[in-house]
Amino acid sequence: MDYPSAVRRATSEDAEELVRLRKIMLDSLAPSDDVAWQPFAVEDLRKRLSDPDGDLAVFVVDRPDGGRAGRASALAACAAGTVERRLAGPGNPLGLTGHVFNVATDPDMRRRGYSRACMTALLDWYRGRGVPRVDLHASAEGEPLYRSLGFARHDAPAMRLSR
Repeated sequence: MDYPSAVRRATSEDAEELVRLRKIMLDSLAPSDDVAWQPFAVEDLRKRLSDPDGDLAVFVVDRPDGGRAGRASALAACAAGTVERRLAGPGNPLGLTGHVFNVATDPDMRRRGYSRACMTALLDWYRGRGVPRVDLHASAEGEPLYRSLGFARHDAPAMRLSR
């Protein structure tokens, strides 16, 4: 798999930066002062990113300016995804489905192709694992990028139960 030189696979050392970018992305959808979830997310990412064969992959671009004060390195952008195994069905004999989430770019690093590069690397990762279908929820701002990568809206009804 050939990625632009700026893209790399995230490691457990990137967990705090990934959660920082996640907060930026979530706040762009629905601003919140709730940060109680962040330590749990950092710990979960550290564990999951330490398994290169696991069901989670995150691709990142480091900030070209060397980072933010007080950090050894900082991320400019990321795209995260998981693989789920469901029951096999027509067109998906292995039952594998990908889900993209947490595509985020620092506001001052946008419009440089970083999210596209991260998404391209993530889609290559799915291809390499034999995942025939990848789903995501697109914000209005992100939809043009996803469409250009081949994603299309579908009319499958979605429902959710939250407890």
